[in-house]
Amino acid sequence: MRRLEGRSALITGSARGIGRAFAEGYVREGATVAIADIDLERAAATAAEIGGSAYAVHLDVTKQNSIDDAIAKVEAHAGGIDILINNAALFDAAPIVDISRASFDRLFAINVGGVLFTLQAAARSMIARGRGGKIINMASQAGRRGEALVAIYCATKAAVISLTQSAGLDLIRHRINVNAIAPGVVDGEHWDGVDALFAKYENLPPGEKKRRVGETVPYGRMGRAEDLVGMAIFLAGAESDYVVAQTYNVDGGNWMS
Repeated sequence: MRRLEGRSALITGSARGIGRAFAEGYVREGATVAIADIDLERAAATAAEIGGSAYAVHLDVTKQNSIDDAIAKVEAHAGGIDILINNAALFDAAPIVDISRASFDRLFAINVGGVLFTLQAAARSMIARGRGGKIINMASQAGRRGEALVAIYCATKAAVISLTQSAGLDLIRHRINVNAIAPGVVDGEHWDGVDALFAKYENLPPGEKKRRVGETVPYGRMGRAEDLVGMAIFLAGAESDYVVAQTYNVDGGNWMS
């Protein structure tokens, strides 16, 4: 039997990248998966490409009505929500003296507020249904320590780790397990943007920061989205029922805790 057979999942920011890889893995394991994204057209295309039990849902994690509507659509489509992955996030970089209030507000609205209030809405739905559930937040190795050019992003991911601990301790009485995954450096479209920002501030040619970062990973290369899927399946399944409020590093050995 597939490990997530009969389970209903919602994955934010899953029209592409890591979120899409999670959705593909969940569908393979038998879950019904809502591809939730601010770009509904791309989410619909992704759902069609994945096939099976994937379907598209519009979701802007900065707007409460959009969060509530997405949860309601999952309830209507699948009878309820068993698994949430809070994957939607935004990156920015700048020296401390150049950080703008607009960048601060935007990153915290998506990376922290989006996590908290999507988690809250999903938890309310799970509690009302009475079957428990699994909530997985996407943290980062950036949440484990500060970085000179990445102060706001690091702070948001540190907040995700803290929220995971608090929510995990509060919600386990409802048999809702809240845990997190902390990736390291994951290659893909997201890191192309990261590389461009470092090129700007460190006066590097395009691709050089990515090359250097990849060489420092103990495993020998940057991560790939598919490297994270096994942990996401574990945290969504019955094997993790006794795992509460933890953040797991999946980073090729970059950080040990």
